[in-house]
Amino acid sequence: MQFLVTGVAGFIGSQVAERLLELGYQVRGIDCFTDYYSRRLKELNLATCRDHAGFSLLEQDILEASPASLLEGVQVVIHLAAQAGVRRSWGANFQVYTHNNLLSTQRLLELGKELGLKRLVYASSSSVYGDTRDLPMREQSVCWPVSPYGVSKLAAEHLCTLYHKNFGLDTVSLRYFTVYGPRQRPDMAFHRFIRAQIEGTGIRLYGDGGQSRDFTYVSDIVEATIAAALIPEARGGIFNIGGGSRVSVNQVIAMLEEITGQQAPIERLAVAKGDVRDTEADTSRARAVLGFDPRYDLKKGLAAEVAWVRQMLPVLREV
Repeated sequence: MQFLVTGVAGFIGSQVAERLLELGYQVRGIDCFTDYYSRRLKELNLATCRDHAGFSLLEQDILEASPASLLEGVQVVIHLAAQAGVRRSWGANFQVYTHNNLLSTQRLLELGKELGLKRLVYASSSSVYGDTRDLPMREQSVCWPVSPYGVSKLAAEHLCTLYHKNFGLDTVSLRYFTVYGPRQRPDMAFHRFIRAQIEGTGIRLYGDGGQSRDFTYVSDIVEATIAAALIPEARGGIFNIGGGSRVSVNQVIAMLEEITGQQAPIERLAVAKGDVRDTEADTSRARAVLGFDPRYDLKKGLAAEVAWVRQMLPVLREV
């Protein structure tokens, strides 16, 4: 079986591709290497995949790639490509989010419908729920995103459902809850906190730190994503994928201080537009259908990310 993994050079995409190759599948990866963060880091993400005979890379925008180069010989698409970031999604930037999050998804769905794709797994986000106080968040809950990013992710998720219901295209949507671990993007909170503590620089913290998240380690995300691609009963489903580690940002910083043995001064800023107060996933559906069983508790996962940041510091300081 051959997979297409979009956003293959990214934090999650590169690790999904690696795991698929380990399992013996053929992987075609596509990535347009946007300038959201350093290309050098993305190239390092791909190092293991590039050494594998079962891997091929297409460096192109999904909207510009030919149908054959995208899907010829492909049975399953794992669609991870997206413009990330809640805070950057306002104003003129929303055009980029529309292009990368919505139009690219619609093109893959159209081509999948025409070419007989067996399944498309779409990486959605907990951002679709918005700032609800009805916790834990359930797949059947009303979604009211509070950022343009969340709007773009929910709209693309709705497209997947529409193509499934109207054309019989097999789609699965996964609502990821705050993913962390090795290869995390430099702009993401844990990465910034760890580096600040190691280097003794300041942490810029939006809000009072009492806001909480359901944090999910990247290898647990990878296993859930591959299960969603392979398990027949997942057809047409929407699933929360959360690690079950809902803690406050202040608690995370304290854990990291313990792990690193270092502290960093904290500059507290106003709550950013589009940030939500709390997230918590009800994962009972994913557990029942996908066999989802997260293996990493938060402290173990944080220690792994700290080790990775330490190892990568020489490169991180150059990019």
